[in-house]
Amino acid sequence: MKIVMAQQNYHIGNFEKNTARIIAAIADAKAQKADLVVFSELCVCGYPPRDFLEFEDFIAKCYAAIDQIRAHATDIAVIVGSPARNPQVNGKDLFNAAWFLYEGEVKQVVHKTLLPTYDIFDEYRYFEPAYEWAVVPFKGKKLAITVCEDIWNLGDNPLYRDCPMDHLITQQPDVMINISASPFDYDHAHERKEIIRANVRKYKLPMLYNNTVGSQTEIVFDGGSLVFDAGGNVVKELPYFEEATYTVELESLYNGSPAPPVEVVPDVTGLVFDYNIDRIYQALILGIRDYFGKMGFTKAILGSSGGIDSAVVLALACEALGKENVRAVLMPSPYSSEHSVDDAVALSKNLGNPYDIVRIHDIYESFLNTLNPLFNGLPFNVAEENTQSRIRGNLLMGLSNKFGYILLNTSNKSELSTGYGTLYGDMAGGLSVIGDLYKMQVYALARYINRNGEIIPQNIIDKAPSAELRPGQKDSDSLPDYAVLDKILYQYIERRQGPREIEAQGFDAALVARTLKLVNNNEYKRNQFCPIIRVSSKAFGVGRRVPIVGKYLS
Repeated sequence: MKIVMAQQNYHIGNFEKNTARIIAAIADAKAQKADLVVFSELCVCGYPPRDFLEFEDFIAKCYAAIDQIRAHATDIAVIVGSPARNPQVNGKDLFNAAWFLYEGEVKQVVHKTLLPTYDIFDEYRYFEPAYEWAVVPFKGKKLAITVCEDIWNLGDNPLYRDCPMDHLITQQPDVMINISASPFDYDHAHERKEIIRANVRKYKLPMLYNNTVGSQTEIVFDGGSLVFDAGGNVVKELPYFEEATYTVELESLYNGSPAPPVEVVPDVTGLVFDYNIDRIYQALILGIRDYFGKMGFTKAILGSSGGIDSAVVLALACEALGKENVRAVLMPSPYSSEHSVDDAVALSKNLGNPYDIVRIHDIYESFLNTLNPLFNGLPFNVAEENTQSRIRGNLLMGLSNKFGYILLNTSNKSELSTGYGTLYGDMAGGLSVIGDLYKMQVYALARYINRNGEIIPQNIIDKAPSAELRPGQKDSDSLPDYAVLDKILYQYIERRQGPREIEAQGFDAALVARTLKLVNNNEYKRNQFCPIIRVSSKAFGVGRRVPIVGKYLS
């Protein structure tokens, strides 16, 4: 049996484009005389559709797309992901389903059993779990079809009480096929590969694991679809962050010898600043490109300060969108150093993107003159500092409105964690590019961008970070050293360690208490922030839900 895996990039709610893409891949598979072509989870509507699933019109369009696709599943079988209505009155109205189409008909609909409700996932909000399991007979073989999370309930601490494959294996299937929408994070690819290998070893069957690729607002899907033989060996790993297809003869997957021991991977229980930095780079490029492409945007704008964060965002944006489509605006205030202006100019000259220099001295003085009678002669403090940032935000948004630019935010995760940013100033933006990268990871990314030659001027990488909102200001005046701070933040945010556990790792107790208090007290700022491209296992946004008004550790 010849099977084609189609790793594709879908657009949520774009039924016409998604359906055309699927039908084109079916035609290609027919040309190869394939017996079966496999697509990914909820490919018909795009993943995650979220509350669109509550609209009957949306579900009707899913069914109409299935009708279009099955008309092409004549002499070839097709597995696609789409919602399916639940005929039972009891329970949720929908299933997350894999549809098996053949001979122009819907031959079988397989329902997803395990519905994740953690991090960015909220499937039990919409879907009913499967309550019956059956293999799909096809050309003398029995296919055990599962959907994404259905294969993840293995290990020492399973999240669910049931494994769909435990039911399916009693029906003596010949192969496991999993259709998935598994998102990227920099810790996940190895874990994903090993969970598939664990399934192969447990059930002693080959597996075809077909993942989606592409970015949906903040969530990046990295592809990396896999074919495992019955011995637990990787036969094929499809590319990451790009569309691809692969054709495999099922019979060839039964001949593999037992896989060697699992390779040792770096210990990532702590933050390793440059870990998987190449994959992070690819994820961010795809995240920017798809956000703009799927929203119909073409041009970006950002404030270029001569600092490391804006430099990295500018370099990424130029790569993703084309240098001619990214406008940098340098907005020096009375406290900006000339070397920062020079560094920002040098960066734009290296990249070849358009840039402007707009000095904000006069605007700043105008604000102060207006506010001084109300400030009652109180000494200079954060109010005057933030006024500069908000002036810059206003200028950038004015240009955005006038010329149709999307403002890229340049805040990093260390700043967002601790509230080191100005609401309606440097926290403004339509998309946060590096908001899921700690400061030390931003430096590692800058070095990666410069891997083949200097793009980001070395002085930007070497100099001490500063907001330059008052004379002689340094980030270290307000925050602990980033090399220490980032590790504490990682333990608290990504690994959900409490203060005692973090202190036990050797961190100063007072510093831990101060850091965790900063994180919790600044939730109100993050709640007003723009979407963040997710690259970690716990990004701010839809995947992290903590109260704004809460006493814990605050």
